[in-house]
Amino acid sequence: MILLEAVALSKTYAVGRGRVLHAVDEVSLRVNRGETVGLVGESGCGKSTLGRCLLRLQPVTDGAVRFAGQDITSTSMRALRPLRTRMQMVFQDPVASLNPRRRVGDLIAEPLRVHRLPDGRRRSTEAVAARVSELLDLVGLRRDQMQRYSHEFSGGQRQRIGIARALALGPELVVADEPVSALDVSVQAQVVNLLMDLQERLGLTMLFIAHDLAVVRQVATRVAVMYLGSIVETGPTEEVFARPAHHYTAALLAAVPGGRDSMAPPLRGEVPSPLDPPAGCKFHTRCPRAEARCSAERPVLRVVAAGREVACHFPI
Repeated sequence: MILLEAVALSKTYAVGRGRVLHAVDEVSLRVNRGETVGLVGESGCGKSTLGRCLLRLQPVTDGAVRFAGQDITSTSMRALRPLRTRMQMVFQDPVASLNPRRRVGDLIAEPLRVHRLPDGRRRSTEAVAARVSELLDLVGLRRDQMQRYSHEFSGGQRQRIGIARALALGPELVVADEPVSALDVSVQAQVVNLLMDLQERLGLTMLFIAHDLAVVRQVATRVAVMYLGSIVETGPTEEVFARPAHHYTAALLAAVPGGRDSMAPPLRGEVPSPLDPPAGCKFHTRCPRAEARCSAERPVLRVVAAGREVACHFPI
């Protein structure tokens, strides 16, 4: 059953002098209940913007967002409020996302105080304190640490605090936006293992945004590859990693140290500007297989095998 779905979703920004930046361009993506979907691509391809649009943290320019079958594309902030308990986000930078002037216990307790119980009652002080203690245990922190400030914790511990806050209301969906990229390599595996454990224990549905393919392979059951604001390939993680269908995916995998030995030729040129994306296939300016059709006609995602989709005129 689909929990979260984007249908031809676009997000643009006006940048002056009549110019438009195409951050997300007609993306269609589904996340089924209980699964983890990895969203991968180079920095600046629009992954984080897409994640924020899916949670309606940013308004959508065009297309639709559906959560649990409900179209929330144009839903007011007031009407969205009850849904906020069901979908939460773990942000990339735990330093920037945690208020340094507030104690950790208060940071985790805030959503519990803001959102009321289903019957409209506010949670008691005792109930909030008990839930905060439970959450600290859940993410591997001590209960006696709730009176400390965020600067007294390491980067990995700060991210655990952010995860605890995101889980406070018992959400069904968590969007994890590059949750380990700001951490030391030595603690990245610990946080990844924590997220995998929580996903299994709590039955979470997760959209895991990352540029590290090795992390995505470990975490995700399905993967969506993004290039210059568009999805170019989707499918089960192991199948995509073993047999990529898009030339961009193959190039990404070939660039991973110790990764897939695909003999894929190196990409040529630079990533085009989202202010002036190429006509036709956005990847044709760097693709070793590009032909005249590629610069004239934009490919759409199409099924190439069971559970596999690719946006390419000449897939591998």
